[in-house]
Amino acid sequence: MKNGARYQAVWEILIEVFKDRQPADKIINDYMRGRKYIGAKDRRFVVDWVWQVIRNRMKLTFDAGSADARKILLYAARDRLAEVFDGAAYGMAPLSGEEKQWLAKENEEPYPDYVEAECPEWLFAKIKDLGFCKALNQQATIDVRAHGISSRELKYKLAAEGIEAVEGGYAPQCLKIGGRLVLNNCMAWQDGLMEVQDEACQVAVLLADVRSEHKIIDYCCGAGGKALALSDILHNKGHILAYDIDAKRLEAIKPRLARLKVKNIELTDIIADSDKDFDRFILDAPCSGSGTWRRAPDAKFRLTKQRLESLKKTQAELLDIAAVKTKTGGRIVYMTCSVLREENEGIIEAFCQRNAAFVPLNIKELWEQKIATSYPAADEKYLRMSPLTTGTDGFFVCVLEKKF
Repeated sequence: MKNGARYQAVWEILIEVFKDRQPADKIINDYMRGRKYIGAKDRRFVVDWVWQVIRNRMKLTFDAGSADARKILLYAARDRLAEVFDGAAYGMAPLSGEEKQWLAKENEEPYPDYVEAECPEWLFAKIKDLGFCKALNQQATIDVRAHGISSRELKYKLAAEGIEAVEGGYAPQCLKIGGRLVLNNCMAWQDGLMEVQDEACQVAVLLADVRSEHKIIDYCCGAGGKALALSDILHNKGHILAYDIDAKRLEAIKPRLARLKVKNIELTDIIADSDKDFDRFILDAPCSGSGTWRRAPDAKFRLTKQRLESLKKTQAELLDIAAVKTKTGGRIVYMTCSVLREENEGIIEAFCQRNAAFVPLNIKELWEQKIATSYPAADEKYLRMSPLTTGTDGFFVCVLEKKF
């Protein structure tokens, strides 16, 4: 592809992304799937540019004085317009007179904090931390979990494939990869020796403190990552229920079970009314996903106030289900990949007011029992992890024990 055609592809993708209806990675994948003629180098150029614009969307919109995808792209590429308009077929339409006049102007107004933070104004009003938001907008490492072998062994195997990885700071099975990783080309992945999982989530699974004799459920299991990590902790022993209301999601977990040779996970979309004796009720609640903006920076623009209120209602309802299903002496492990207090501490505090039988455990003490490194937070009731404090996604964990 000529450069002009490359930028045309970027623009076409951005038009769909800026509608804020679907995840950007799905839009990109669908676009590329329908254009098999786009080669690997061209594909990488287009994808890199799309993500670069998304990560700077607030500032580019402010500078361009427009939310129009073409104007935003032209402003982002204003120093290389000859490259954008190379005269090749299938390239972008030439600049209009109005666009030339517009590009000649400079917006010298300083960025408001929420624009500098690359965060929608209503969300920035909740977070109120410029540095934190900037950290959430940086590209994340690819975190993987060694499965069935030590992280050191996995590191050597990846090195033999030319993949450089470093140890995580907290989870003993975690490795971090700074570059790109094509899983289908990775023998360690194909051989079932690793899974992609952010280190914060790996830590949360360790804090569940599971044993093979426990009755365990991974509720709202989604893609199954936590259940798979639990299986590895238990060395494929015991029994883990992986529950999700969406049967299609459960079906998608089956190839992962086969590749990892996992035998102790049962997939189900039905929980019996009589099941009220779980030792560990692991609830990774549906949430805003604000802690994962490093990986999905477009998600912040799809979140609405109405959606957030709906999620908080769901979180409270799921915790009430967990309260009934957990036995006396058992534990609810509540976690989200959110950085918003109202989805985390706020939900737990309201739950404990409704359910006096549940008491948050001292998570610092639990950490010290399960993890060799120093506890990275100040609060001993709630664990918050983030790009700034732990170099992970934003993540929240609270372990609640049922006392009576």
